[in-house]
Amino acid sequence: MPQSGFVKRHYLRLSLSLAIVLLSLLNALGFLNFSYVQRLENYTYDLRLQWMMPNTQHKRVVIVDIDEKSLQQMGHWPWSRNKLATLVDQLFDHYQIDVLGFDMVFAESDQSSGIAKLEELAHTELRGDAGFQTALSRIKPSLDYDQIFANSLKNRRVALGYYFRHQRDPDVGKGSLPPPSIAAGGFDSNGLAAKMASGFTANLPELQKNAAAAGFFDVDTVTDSDGVLRRIPLLQQYRGALYEALPLAVARLALREPLFRVLYAGAQQGALADTIKLGARRIPIDIDVAALIPYRGMQGSFHYVSAVDVFQRAAPTEILKGAIVLVGATAPGLMDLRSTPMQEVYPGVEASANLVAGILDGSIKERVSDSVDPTVELAPLLAIGLLLTFTWPALNQLWATALSLGTVLALSAFNLFMWKTENLVLPIASILWMMALLYVFNIAYGFFIESRGKRLLAGRFGQYVPPELVEEMARDPESFSLEGESRELTVLFSDVRGFTTISEGLDPRQLTQLMNEFLSPMTHVIQRHRGTIDKYMGDAIMAFWGAPLADPLHARHALLAGMEMIAQLESLQDHFKTKGWPPIRIGVGLNTGEMTVGNMGSEFRMAYTVMGDAVNLGSRLEGLTKEYGVQIMVSEFTKAAVPDFIYRQLDCVRVKGKEQPVFIYEPICSAGEEDAELKQELALHAEALSSYRSQDWGAALVKFAELRELCPGRYLYELYEKRIAYLSAHPPGPEWDGAFTFTTK
Repeated sequence: MPQSGFVKRHYLRLSLSLAIVLLSLLNALGFLNFSYVQRLENYTYDLRLQWMMPNTQHKRVVIVDIDEKSLQQMGHWPWSRNKLATLVDQLFDHYQIDVLGFDMVFAESDQSSGIAKLEELAHTELRGDAGFQTALSRIKPSLDYDQIFANSLKNRRVALGYYFRHQRDPDVGKGSLPPPSIAAGGFDSNGLAAKMASGFTANLPELQKNAAAAGFFDVDTVTDSDGVLRRIPLLQQYRGALYEALPLAVARLALREPLFRVLYAGAQQGALADTIKLGARRIPIDIDVAALIPYRGMQGSFHYVSAVDVFQRAAPTEILKGAIVLVGATAPGLMDLRSTPMQEVYPGVEASANLVAGILDGSIKERVSDSVDPTVELAPLLAIGLLLTFTWPALNQLWATALSLGTVLALSAFNLFMWKTENLVLPIASILWMMALLYVFNIAYGFFIESRGKRLLAGRFGQYVPPELVEEMARDPESFSLEGESRELTVLFSDVRGFTTISEGLDPRQLTQLMNEFLSPMTHVIQRHRGTIDKYMGDAIMAFWGAPLADPLHARHALLAGMEMIAQLESLQDHFKTKGWPPIRIGVGLNTGEMTVGNMGSEFRMAYTVMGDAVNLGSRLEGLTKEYGVQIMVSEFTKAAVPDFIYRQLDCVRVKGKEQPVFIYEPICSAGEEDAELKQELALHAEALSSYRSQDWGAALVKFAELRELCPGRYLYELYEKRIAYLSAHPPGPEWDGAFTFTTK
């Protein structure tokens, strides 16, 4: 076809495609700001990091961990400074480490020795007691724990931690800052924007004086918009002077470098980012003077040594000798938790360790700066945009998809190659976003009759799934199948309590109206949480999550739906009462597991449904809710799939038809929403169950009685008291596994 005819035929399609390319260019240049492109860039960065991470333990950087074991044996935190002095002495004298960094701050004086009280007595009641004054003078040095700790730091390569505060109004500093890395007036920003602090919390002057260095460890100033820690600021500004971060201070001590320099990309041959020069090593930084953290892998990429093992000289010498040690805390309540590309909960001290290791190894990635060379992003964006714009209209769907995949693979391969060989982080999200827009537009334009298929889907699945899922299925018919398959899903069963009694008190018209006004809001709740209605069985509802469309959060969505169903029903009670209807209570059971899902039935009637043992267990759990006096119950498998909820463990049971026992739970609320009373109840409940399963009937009975008084009206605790009374008289024997066996459905 002549080129002019091709352009004429596809004029509108080409024009709209070029408009998409133009939008992408304007976004890359900064004239537009599509935040989701940056989110995609963050996501692709995380993927590259996860795919290319070495997944090996670093040999030189070690974390001395103030863990739960240390607290149990050494006492609660904070420890007295004389203990910390012992820790420092052990590390340097016995284990012969090279550098020590404290990922913590010592801003308050240590009064645990009682020296303050003794000095008060020396100036008051015992002022004239010469013996007391002499004894105090003799023992005072041994009671000045801060000075003992300070002395242990002297003439050793130790870096202390501190943090800056960032408030709108000027703040007052606490403690003693180290000398600035770059004095006020000695830094030409050249476009760099080191974060300005309003105040600080630093270490005691005597500690700072004896430490070889100090660095800040607050990193929230550069945490990305999604809350994920990908960078650490290496410099911050306070009153015009620049101060170094703790990882930089530790690495500088390890490299025996007293100073560093800040170099700008324009002044360095071939540099695509600004740089901190530390001896012969280059540390690429961005406009925030932050460096990308070269994560080595999941938590545990560095040797962890329990602090108490250092005290007791039980730590392996071969790990610590000559090591660069960071002291941090992972004990519950002390842990500095961060969300990182590696995992959602990650110790902050290990993030710092990754950066120290990256500085030493020269493995910190260099993110290309648009201000230095914008063609790095714009050239491939324009070239790929024009290629796809003028190629796709001539291709069918299959070849257009093949071209798209080929382009993505080639782009990704080149990107990963530059990542691996040159330590370069090239932008990719803007190109992928543009390609996705072009692809969706061209496919939609070429297949406008897809609405016919959408109507077909709506007719087939509209009774099962919410309209928004039908829309998703229509956009991607390959993402689901009616054929039977095995898949992990979550199933929900709900049933009205005492329905026979309710139905006997109403005439058929009232009963029909009641069921309609009950089932409709329950269905809305299920569909709002992306659930698929399997069937209504009189007053009962069966639904499942994770099919026909895959849903990685199927267990969470099902649990939220079950909780909301109960809350929604509670709000309907007043309405039912005004109509003269009896109150309705339901039981809800949920289970997660492998199920067979698909279109099943006969040649006369087919239904999209689920089958399998996991489905049967869900049905059994719904029936067990009335046995335990709860409205909602989940299996251990659903609990494991939604770990950030607070649950009350109900029992370990064998349901009818299954030999393997299963733990069952009552979900209560999201983690963090529990109050002190609930925490107290759950802790006591756990102790009671432990005594019960160890057949310590007396202790269990006392605890359940205490729980019943603490929570009057909770049937669960009465149930256990009755069961204990029976088991005390009929001991189950030493082979008992603590499970209760139900012989009926």
